[in-house]
Order: sequence, then structure tokens, then C-alpha cells
Amino acid sequence: MTKTKFVYFFGNGKAEGDASMKEGLGGKGANLAEMTNLGIPVPPGFTISTEVCKLYYENGKKYPDGLESEVAEHLERLEKLMGKKLGDANDPLLVSVRSGAALSMPGMMDTILNLGMNDKAVEGLSAKTGNPRFAWDAYRRFIQMFGDVAMGVPSEGFENALDDIKVSKGVKLDTDLDAEDLKKLVGRYKEIYKKHTGKDFPQNPVEQMWGAINAVFGSWMNERAIKYRALNSIRGLAGTAVNIQSMVFGNFGDDSGTGVCFSRDPSTGENKFYGEYLMNAQGEDVVAGIRTPETIEKLASENKEVYAELIAIRDRLEKHYRDMQDMEFTVQQGKLFILQTRNGKRTGQAAVRCAVEMVEEKLIDKKTAVMRVSPDQLDQLLHPRIDPKAVKETKPLTKGLNASPGAACGQIVYTADEADSWVQKGHKVILVRKETSPEDITGMVVSEGILTSTGGMTSHAAVVARGMGTPCVCGASEVLFSNGEVFINGKAFQRGDFITIDGSSGCVYEGQLPLIDSEISDRLHTFLDWCDEVRNASLRTNTDGNAIKGFSVRANADQPADAKHAFDFGAEGIGLCRTEHMFFDRDKLIHFRAMIASDTEEQRREALANILPLQKKDFVGIFEAMNGRPVTIRLLDPPLHEFIPHTQTEREELAHIMHIDLEKLNAKLDALHEMNPMLGHRGCRLAITYPEIYEMQVEAIALAAADCIKRKIDVKPEIMIPIVCDNDELEIIRGQAQAIIQKVFDTEKVKFDVQIGSMIEVPRASLLADKLAEHADFFSFGTNDLTQMTFAFSRDDAGKFLTSYLVKDVLITDPFKTLDEEGVGELINIARIKARSKKPGLKLGICGEHGGDPDTIDFCYRAGLNYVSCSPYRVPVARLAAAQAVIRNG
Repeated sequence: MTKTKFVYFFGNGKAEGDASMKEGLGGKGANLAEMTNLGIPVPPGFTISTEVCKLYYENGKKYPDGLESEVAEHLERLEKLMGKKLGDANDPLLVSVRSGAALSMPGMMDTILNLGMNDKAVEGLSAKTGNPRFAWDAYRRFIQMFGDVAMGVPSEGFENALDDIKVSKGVKLDTDLDAEDLKKLVGRYKEIYKKHTGKDFPQNPVEQMWGAINAVFGSWMNERAIKYRALNSIRGLAGTAVNIQSMVFGNFGDDSGTGVCFSRDPSTGENKFYGEYLMNAQGEDVVAGIRTPETIEKLASENKEVYAELIAIRDRLEKHYRDMQDMEFTVQQGKLFILQTRNGKRTGQAAVRCAVEMVEEKLIDKKTAVMRVSPDQLDQLLHPRIDPKAVKETKPLTKGLNASPGAACGQIVYTADEADSWVQKGHKVILVRKETSPEDITGMVVSEGILTSTGGMTSHAAVVARGMGTPCVCGASEVLFSNGEVFINGKAFQRGDFITIDGSSGCVYEGQLPLIDSEISDRLHTFLDWCDEVRNASLRTNTDGNAIKGFSVRANADQPADAKHAFDFGAEGIGLCRTEHMFFDRDKLIHFRAMIASDTEEQRREALANILPLQKKDFVGIFEAMNGRPVTIRLLDPPLHEFIPHTQTEREELAHIMHIDLEKLNAKLDALHEMNPMLGHRGCRLAITYPEIYEMQVEAIALAAADCIKRKIDVKPEIMIPIVCDNDELEIIRGQAQAIIQKVFDTEKVKFDVQIGSMIEVPRASLLADKLAEHADFFSFGTNDLTQMTFAFSRDDAGKFLTSYLVKDVLITDPFKTLDEEGVGELINIARIKARSKKPGLKLGICGEHGGDPDTIDFCYRAGLNYVSCSPYRVPVARLAAAQAVIRNG
């Protein structure tokens, strides 16, 4: 039996892995191997595969047989290559131990640097390098990281000890401490370690290494990593790999340093080298935001040779990976080393610009560009910005680094827990911190924006905020904290005070500035045009062998203004116009209430006659806005009790208009109460009992269409019947509608095509779809109600228990957010097969809230639907998600 390989070596220009092995080596390990094979200066090391992590958890946190010896073999190989021994008393080899899953999860798992330091190694390193300050600095960092990550010693104790010694010496910076200071600090750190663990700090380097390996594998299931995977819908990964790599030192002295850089600007996408570095520092100093770093351009003046080499590597790696790269580097005594490269996290703005410009540079093709931008990134571009007038009239309190674009306004909170608590109470908050850490992820997710006083463009706050599309300002040094207050440029603010931040400019403002919607740029128009090219060119074969050409995106819009927004965002029609929303207009509502309270058909028709011209006006506006595109109008759907007046004043007004006694009116209205109104007298059931309601609506639609036709405005009205559960219902209502339409044709002397179709939102309708199809020109799946009726979950009440279902993995996703393919999706498939068996070319779409969800859109494409329909502001996202579904599914 072939022995399973768990450990992979890289170094000296050769590696046992490559970039194609991300699933097994993790992104970091695969890219370290790839760079080694390319001849990039990478410190050698070895990677323990993600398979070990998987087995570790499957076997009750026990490692597979043979792993310990395999790791020992690779450590010996590394020691021979480096000419050093781990923890040696004279010339010690020190290593870093880092995580690395197949998908990047920045800051969510653990890292330990300088492993191998002990009481003997620190003396040997001091003598070997002639730099005792460097040796003791490396040791104190290792104790803190190992204590925190591997043994759970609170980091605050180490930070407090460091602050104490700086205060006693009267210095501000860590770099102002000399070797003796750091030696004393090591002693204090050991005391803190022993106090919390009950043990002396381990001196055996192999024991240290396995403690670190345990910690990294353990971090795969820490709270912040689990939360990050859930938030980013990351599923199906084996686990994290562990990368053990020989150390290079940016804290060796003033000719050494460390930094993070991007081959393009991750905020804007500009093709410009971008990054930050710190001299005499280690990598964690940059990403942790403890010190504010220098911009990468300044490195050119400090060390031209290193900067030129870094530029050359940047160009080479971007061309090799054909994507924007995020690189970590260290300079040790003037020699450059690359510690990591990965496809860089970027804002939505940067993602679109990179995709478009890389096509123009012939680095990638259009389909690759379309797949490069996630729907969530595109959604970021639709975020609000501060009204330019307010910006001109308002002086910023301070300015920091524009870490993540977009504007946000909210009340100040100081901790992640506060943010979570305040948001649950209905507040909008800005999380204001000295710096954020991975533990703050819960609060960062719910905050409108993030403001930090330290940290740079690659700090934790900046990277995570950009990934979430949350506005963020970092490194605002005039933000200071004292006794429960925050001082911004000397002005005191308390918890709950309002501020506005602009993540695009870095400015911070007092109070609530007005925000306005963003606009679609020319570059985004180009990108979305490419998405449309992909969608329109798609060709699928239906189950009956007929071809389905294209995959359309419509919008849900109830008013002319909504329809115009939808058109501006690229909607190809209206997939759902909910007429009930029109009735809440005051001019219509009073007459509709009179209709509801009427005793006779004559009274109802009299009330409806007052609504008809107003309803016609609404439809004319929508037809005009859509300019010849199809408009699917759903006839009245909700139960009548939703429209009844509730206040005494409203009821008195209605009684006066109807000329009836208030007591009699109250009795009539109270009789409309239903125990379960969502399953009650609503939708097409109203038309069966009160046909005059739908007759008025159909007449208003037909008259509006006739009006437009006479003015040379093309129209494509589609009338949709809701809550159908039987073919006889549909046949009766269709016949009534056709009679009204013909009457309008006769009186207005015009003709136009009107399609009449059915919503499929009742499970029985799916099962009878072949019979319904005989009376329908189209079907539109109303997945809100179809989900509700399939699960027997009330949309209004499911929030009380759905969280528990998701936490306990009873459900993977919220079925009201992402369509349930196994249940609701199967009903859609049944309906499609049955309906098209009778009408092969029957048009099918979806118009529930699911229509803007990327995963649902992918299902709709696979299920053979012709279009999806979503909210107007979600249309650009749906255009992208639909194009990606076409590419993904061939």
C-alpha cells in the first residue's frame, strides 16, 4: 500500500508542489511552491497538507500515523539546506509557523514567528549576528506570540509589560528600547507566561514546533474563522495547511524591514505599485496596525536596488498569475525575500477596473474578466456617498487613510460587542477603535463603517473592511481615547454621538451628513455590457429538446420612478409590478377602502370607478419608463384586511364618505379579520368572489396601453394572476380579462398583444402545471410564497428559529435568501417539465426576492428559466450573476 504523503518541501529553486495544488497545500503553500519553482527568492521550508487538518478533526484531534516522523524528516532536510539547527545554542535556525487554507482568510487563523528561540539560542544568535538587541527582540516577540496563540495567554498582559518598560525609560517607540531593556522584558514575559499556564516557557524547540502546529490546526475551528467562513459562504474545504518556513528578519536593524504590497491599488484598481513597509520591524507589525508604516514609494529613496528588484518581481508575478497580486516581503540586511503571494483582496471599484484594464492589456479575456468580479464586489459600487454640497460646506474633523471606499453615517461604539448589541436594537453604528483585530469580526460585519486611529492600508481593519465592502478610515492619528470618550482632533465625543466617515477620501465629519446614491461609471458600463454579451449569447437545450436562447434580467418595480431606476440599471423589462402597492396612495386608498366595506356589487363598482383613472395613470408611467420592454403586472394579491383603516379618525372619515353608520362600518371591517390571512381570501380568490376588482385593474392596464399606442409608445403588457392553485381558477379569470381587453380594443380602436399568465407560488400549482399551461402564456415563480408554503415557515415569524437552524446546520442557508434547491427547486423543475410538455416554448421566470441572489440565479439558469427579476438596485448584480451562471455551467 502506497504511503500517503502529508508533507511537501520547497527551497533552493525546487518544490514538491505548485500553484495547482491549492486544495492540498492551501493557497499560501501552493504559491510558495510555485514561486520557488519560478526562482523567486523565497525562504525555504515545508508545508503540512490540508488533509492532515481534515484527519485531525475526524480522528478526535489526533494526527495520522507517520506524520510526526515525516515532519522530522523534512525539518532535518531544512536544517541541512540552511546549515543551521532548530534552537541551536551557537547558530540557531528559527522558523515561522503559518496557516493557509485553499481560499484566503486574512487574519482569521494563527501565525507564530521566531520559533526555535530559547535561553541558549538567544545568546547564540546574539553572538553570531553581533546584534544582541535583535536577538532579544526576536525572543520577546516569540514568547508573546507563542503564549497568545498556542497557550491562550491574554496578549494584553504582554502589551502592558511593554508599555510599562517604555514609560519607565521615557520612550514612545519599541525601537527606542535597547538590548538590556528587551532582556528584562523577556524575563517579565516569562513570568506572565508561567502565571497563566502554570508552566515555564518551553525550551525544547521541537516541543515548541508541535505546540505551534497544534495551534494552527486548532485555529481552523476558532470562532472568528468559523464566522468568516459563514459570512463568505466558504464551504467544502478540507481545512488549513501549516507552513513551516525558515525565518528572515526585518527587525535586524535599520538596513532591514518588512512590508506588504499589491501589484495594483486594491482600493481603486489603478495599475500602480501600491504598498507599505516598516524598517526594523517584523511582518506582524505592519498588518496588526501597531505602527503606522511608510508608503512603498519611499523605499525607492531608501534602497533603490531592493525597490527595483521588488518592482521586477511584482511585474513577473502579475503576468504569471494574470491577476493582481498581494505580496509580503522582508528585507534582511539589504537582501529581499518574498514570503507570500496571493490574488489580492480588492474593493468592488478595484475589481471592475482591474478586470476591464487587464482585458485591454490583453492579460485576460472578457469571460475571465466577468468571473473576476464577485456579485458582492459589484454591489459595493452601488453604495452611497456623501452629498458633494455637504462636503464643500463641512470641514472635516480629521483625515486618515482612505482604506475602503464608500460613505457611512452612524453612532459611535467602541467594541464589537457594543456594535452587535446596538444594531440589534435598531441603531446604525460606526465602530471606532485604536485598531481592530480578528476577534472584532462580528462587530465589523454589522457596522455601517469603521474608523481606527492607527494602522495602514494593509492593516486588519482595512483588509477586512474592503473584503466586506464596508467604508473604512484607518490611521487617523488625531483620534485618541480616554476614559470612555474619544477625542477627534481635540473635540470630545461620547458613545452614541453621530459621525460620518468617507472611506474614499479618508475624511471624518461630525454629525450626520447627507448620503446620496452612487452612479454607474463608464468602466462599469463596459463591464456590464460584457456580462450582457455573455447572457444574450447563451444557448441551452430544454428537456424537450427545444433551445432556450439568452438569459434575461428584469426588475420588480411598482411605480414609474422605480421602473426608471430599473431601466437605468439595465433591466430588460419589469418582471413584477405589484399593484397593491399603488393602492396605498392616499387618493386611491380611501376609495379602495370604500370598495372593501361595500355591501353590493353596485357599490363596489362605484368605488372602483374612482380608482380606475388613477390606476391607469400609474400604468402609463410605467409603460413610458420601460419604452417597449415587457411589463408583468400582478393583479391584486394581499388579503383585503391589510387595507382596512385602523384608527378611529380613519374609520370616521370612511363612514362619512360612504354615508353609513360608524357602528355598521366597524362591524363590516371587523368581519374581514382572518385567522391565517396569508392562506385566506387573497389573490385570485378575490377575483372569483369579487370579479369586478380584477376587471377594473385589467381595464386600467388596457386603457393605459391604448393611450401609449396612440402616442406611438410601444408597450408589452403581461397580466399575471396570483395565488393560482387550480386550472379552473385560471381559466375563469383569463376569460374575464380577455373580455375586458376586447371591450377596450373596440372602444379605443386599437389592438396590441397582451399576454396573460400565472404566478406559480402554491405547491399544488407546480404539480398541476401541465393543466395550468393550457390557459397561460407564461409562468412566473413567486418564490417568497412558494418557499413559505413548502416549508410551512411564516416569513414574518421564521426569524425566531431560523438562526438556530443555521447554527446547528439543519439548514445551510436561509431559504428566504437563497432558494432551497432540494424542495422549492424541485417543485420548480416539476412545473417546468410538466408545463413545457404541453407548451414547449412557454416562458418561465422568477420574481420573488430570490431573483437577486447569485446562487439562486445560477439555479434558475440550470433549471431552464428564461429570466430572473429582482429589485431595481440589484439589477447590475443580477446581470453579473446571470453571466457567471452561463460561464460556470458551460
